[in-house]
Amino acid sequence: MSDTTPGNVEKLLPLSRSAFHLLLALHEGPSHGYAIKQEVEALSQGVVRMGPGTLYTTIQRVRELGLIKESDLRPPPDEDHSQRRYYALTPLGRATLEAEVRRLGRVVDFARAAMAGPPTRS
Repeated sequence: MSDTTPGNVEKLLPLSRSAFHLLLALHEGPSHGYAIKQEVEALSQGVVRMGPGTLYTTIQRVRELGLIKESDLRPPPDEDHSQRRYYALTPLGRATLEAEVRRLGRVVDFARAAMAGPPTRS
């Protein structure tokens, strides 16, 4: 699946928490598994922690959906480890991440509006 039209992207929503954080961790560029794990923890201020099972299952799942791909971009040879696999967002992955951020924003806006009004039940 590589069609980034809104209807096709919306079919992928809502993303699981781990898929959302993984895509968010890759939004600035390609990275390898352990660095993705560290970025998820940093972005979530330690709230979301991905163990190896969750991380690599999520990578496999979002690859199968066409949201990420293995990247050919690698760091300079003196900083590279040949056994590492690097992953990058695909256009579909970027469009899906953007759609999920908009969806979550609407949910937060709705919740704020609901909480700002008078209580409806006791």
